[in-house]
Amino acid sequence: MTPVGMTSFDDVYALPDPRGYFTALRPYEYQTPGHARPVFRALAAELGPGRRTVLDVCCSYGINAALLNHDVTLDELFAHYTSARAAELTTAELADLDRDFYAVRRRPAAVRTIGIDVSRPALDYAVAVGLLDEGHCVDLEHTEPEKRLRGSLAGTGLITVTGGTSFLTERTFTRLFTAIGHPVPVAAFVLRTHDYGAISSCLVSYGLTVERAATTQPQRRFTDPREQERAVATVTAFGEDPAGKESAGYFHTRLHLAR
Repeated sequence: MTPVGMTSFDDVYALPDPRGYFTALRPYEYQTPGHARPVFRALAAELGPGRRTVLDVCCSYGINAALLNHDVTLDELFAHYTSARAAELTTAELADLDRDFYAVRRRPAAVRTIGIDVSRPALDYAVAVGLLDEGHCVDLEHTEPEKRLRGSLAGTGLITVTGGTSFLTERTFTRLFTAIGHPVPVAAFVLRTHDYGAISSCLVSYGLTVERAATTQPQRRFTDPREQERAVATVTAFGEDPAGKESAGYFHTRLHLAR
């Protein structure tokens, strides 16, 4: 469900491949996974033996995994999936192309990646082309992790999120930590229009320290003036200054790193 005050892009997550996702978001200059890439790579490089699994929550088509484990940029992914060549292919043909596309770009430092999302088609595609080692279709806000997921999470050393915090509460993280058996670092890019306080308090209760970055990064352009007006009002109510950020036409995100 899309947060109140934001334009819904829910339909692009239920498609059989990522072309609709990239086509819909390109006009609005969606950027967050690109900003997250160097952060997630640096944190993944710190993972020790037995903890070299990254869990991406609300992973959709495995975009974060693509950027984490492959020599490719977000701009290149937009170009790839909105190209004339891609438009001519069936989903099966695109998947064949993508298996090779990502295989030749696989980084030597690649880590095991697990994705959680409520979209089965997005997960299936990400697994089929090799972006995710495993994909689990589950809503941890409302259900406990099943046995297969609990077993898969044992080696998790890092949890990443680039947009899902707007849909999540502390319930998801409590269930994840219980399944993993201990708290692990959480790197989340949080919209300034979202109150991360309850999740942050939950992470602190598990002994983690939450570092809130001083700087922010643009997430995407607003779709219309009403969306911008609501965002400006919300961040102002949170005590943030929208000047040069939401007032300039973009949602902004801030990294919250718990470790």
